[in-house]
Amino acid sequence: MAGWIAILRLGLVQMALGSIVSLTTSTMNRVMTVELALPAILPGLLVALYYSTQFLRPGFGHGADQGGRRLPWIIGGVLVLAAGAICAALSVGLMATSPAWGIAAAVPSFLLIGLGIGAGGTNLLALLATRVDEARQAAAGSAVWIMMISGLVVTAIVAGKLLDPYTPARLVAVTAGVSVVAILLTVAGLWGQERGPARQAPDAAVPFRAVLAEMWAEPRTRAFTIFVFASMTAYNLQDLILEPFAGHVFGMTVGESTGLSGQHHAGALTGMLMVLASGTLLLRVFAVPLRVWIVGGCILSGASLMALAYGAQHAPDWPLAANIFALGLANGVFAVAAIGAMMGLAREGDALRTGARMGVFGAAQAIGFGLGSFGGTVAADVMRRVMASDAAGYGAVFAAEGLIFLIAATLAMRVTAAETRRPHATLMPGE
Repeated sequence: MAGWIAILRLGLVQMALGSIVSLTTSTMNRVMTVELALPAILPGLLVALYYSTQFLRPGFGHGADQGGRRLPWIIGGVLVLAAGAICAALSVGLMATSPAWGIAAAVPSFLLIGLGIGAGGTNLLALLATRVDEARQAAAGSAVWIMMISGLVVTAIVAGKLLDPYTPARLVAVTAGVSVVAILLTVAGLWGQERGPARQAPDAAVPFRAVLAEMWAEPRTRAFTIFVFASMTAYNLQDLILEPFAGHVFGMTVGESTGLSGQHHAGALTGMLMVLASGTLLLRVFAVPLRVWIVGGCILSGASLMALAYGAQHAPDWPLAANIFALGLANGVFAVAAIGAMMGLAREGDALRTGARMGVFGAAQAIGFGLGSFGGTVAADVMRRVMASDAAGYGAVFAAEGLIFLIAATLAMRVTAAETRRPHATLMPGE
């Protein structure tokens, strides 16, 4: 099993994936809507196109299962992702002179981005699942996720400095530079991680549909997939409406609402560090069972959102920053603990199904993310109009989101009930 050095090296790959994606979903989004004055729905639809490819994740995992190697899929995925990002930057530049041709070029570019992140990300987590022992799963998930966030932050800072003042050529150059660095990080992170002969593949190729049907017939796999979809949908419902909520209901300026998002990210990072510390730094007596992190994180997330719905009716006196920090902390705890559980469940049973099973979970996560982001904005617009009140409209959405989290907690209790009967269900420091 992998030690912490190997785990952190795999985290470099997750950092590389996140760095490239952040340019396409954040920087290019802003350029299209601000510098080019194009409708905000355009980048929204392009990101939705990227998310629409994520249902292919089980197939990517199955392909690696059948071939016996994951590294070619991960490296190939990063290369496809990098190519898609560079093409997307070129298409954004083309939009300045020919919007129709630029948009037409952006469609296949964002499809490549989705295919690359799906192939690379699915098999990276599958490789991590097979190389990390059960006692380190949630802690490893925390470490990898924290590294990804670090990559997002560093990319945002460096790219921001290099892109000012903006020109299409600068955008292409920065995207290409980030892509090259990401490829180098990927190679460094994967070097020697899959030594020896390829894993034994079955004598005859197993049809993907048969594998998918077999996995969906497994009660724990099916229940966990539903939990991942529900919890990740709830997780992202507030993503695009939190800052508008702060402006409409609490009268915050753009700078103040941006700082509020920073509170949420700070809380999430704190929650991830708590899970990481439980599995690596603290004594065994302080280690917390995995199911407690998952269920507790969902319950606290639901409670924080219910409090936010209540606080909307008591603006501007409600301690909004503290509420948002608590929500972020709960989100961070449950998210990385769920990743740890995902790795454990992915390698249950037949080892030749690990990639496909991780693909099913990854698809549920990605589709939940996309649906949550889009659904949150639609729900906020509809409820504000129906209830004729910003506070009541946003409050109704947050309350519904909180309810979904509480339902997810119930699902998590059922899925993880068996964990308490297994000998290594508690997160312990690695031997």
